[in-house]
Amino acid sequence: MATLLGVFWAVWVKIFFLFTPFFALSMFLSMTTGYSSGQRRRLVLQIALALLVVCMVLFFFGNALFAVFGITVDAFRVGAGGLLFLSAVSMVQRTPMQLAQNEEEDIAVVPLAVPVIAGPATIGTLLVMGADLTTGAARAAGCLALLMAIVAVSAVLLSGSYLERLVGKRGITILSKLTGLVLAALAAELILQGVSGALRAGGSP
Repeated sequence: MATLLGVFWAVWVKIFFLFTPFFALSMFLSMTTGYSSGQRRRLVLQIALALLVVCMVLFFFGNALFAVFGITVDAFRVGAGGLLFLSAVSMVQRTPMQLAQNEEEDIAVVPLAVPVIAGPATIGTLLVMGADLTTGAARAAGCLALLMAIVAVSAVLLSGSYLERLVGKRGITILSKLTGLVLAALAAELILQGVSGALRAGGSP
């Protein structure tokens, strides 16, 4: 029992912080200025469902899935970095209100769920955990911890309306621009890491 509690705690802490909840909150606020409380709640639900599906698939079938399609974590870094950079450019060039008014833009899955919350580090960790937790009990504890981490990050996002009242519209506009710049830097870092890792793998005997 103590071992299973240890597995639960270790997985929950690691995944929750890998989700970067407060960075995700700043991104969430920046991209949902002008949304009603109901719209934000629906968006958080969509993000949580997307995270649940993506994380569970990676946890249980990630290694096999990546092997079947010939995808590496480095390749994912490059692809995720490209998507993230496009989101960053959109945030810097346009106002948060313009982003919010574009109803056809689905931001729940990309970029909020993936790769902002579930980025390459989270995906790599889930792949390793899925391989390391071999017993049924340990996998059940890990699965429950993963679910609770998703619930926790969703609760952080739901608190966004209170933070928005605190900083005001001007603060959210500034936050949007700064978040876009940080995202651009993060995207560049992901791409560089992916290219560097691919080159090292290609050069190894």
